[in-house]
Amino acid sequence: MEFEDDSNKDWLEAELEDTLDEDFELELSDPMLSMEIRKIYNKQHPNMLDRKVYFRNLLRLQAELIKLQDWVQQTGQKVLIIMEGRDSAGKGGVIKRITQRLNPRVARVVALPAPSRREQSQWYFQRYVPHLPAGGEIVLFDRSWYNRAGVERVMGFANEDQVETFFQDVPEFERMLVRSGTIVLKYWFSITDEEQQLRFLMRIHDPMKQWKLSPMDLESRIRWEQYTKAKEEMFARTNIPEAPWYIVEGNDKKRERLNCIEHLLSQIPYAEVESEKVQLPERVYNEEYERQVLPDELYVPKVY
Repeated sequence: MEFEDDSNKDWLEAELEDTLDEDFELELSDPMLSMEIRKIYNKQHPNMLDRKVYFRNLLRLQAELIKLQDWVQQTGQKVLIIMEGRDSAGKGGVIKRITQRLNPRVARVVALPAPSRREQSQWYFQRYVPHLPAGGEIVLFDRSWYNRAGVERVMGFANEDQVETFFQDVPEFERMLVRSGTIVLKYWFSITDEEQQLRFLMRIHDPMKQWKLSPMDLESRIRWEQYTKAKEEMFARTNIPEAPWYIVEGNDKKRERLNCIEHLLSQIPYAEVESEKVQLPERVYNEEYERQVLPDELYVPKVY
């Protein structure tokens, strides 16, 4: 079907504008901030990446992610991406931009809640195993088994014997995943002490983000140094050649997103998959069919 008249062209342009509106809406990260907080934030970030440069590169990288998705589907590859980092470090924003244009049946996000009493009695890795990727899938873990090396250890939810067992087991567990044909990528999103403090203040003053600030987050501010020590030992004991850690600097959210996606794409040997040209079939019309008039109460009120 060709767009032969101006009305069809106008419709297509309107659809594209609507898509861009969704992108801009996603980028409005501090819509309810007071002017004072906004001034402080801008002062602390004088060299933020230009918005045009950011969007141009984000769209380019998302187009490549679609090629990666097609390759994963065709080859039956299994891709596991582990996202870890301090609270408010921006991993959620990166995950959103990675999955934004992908098929949710191919690329899915796993964010498990606190373990139940039954899960606490299981082998530690057991509750994560059912969520691992099958052939043709990309799975992103928004936090993972590394909870044991971080929050569980620092907050006292796991004792030192459990932590030591974890450190002995996790390298071999990840080697087993790699030997099974799974591509394993592990990212740590890093921000400074001052940046986390500023982001927590922003959440306190932003009604749209207050839900993100849990009592555990507030406690993490108190235990910053304990988390730092735990992170350092985690790197030292789990940074293996088969599944190394990659640190993403996150003080500038836009650079953080672009750098992570660019690196992710560079670590997977995907190739563009040839596909058949899609053609829209002609609609079948039945002259005898008469569309029924539905009652008004079935329709959502037109408030806007």
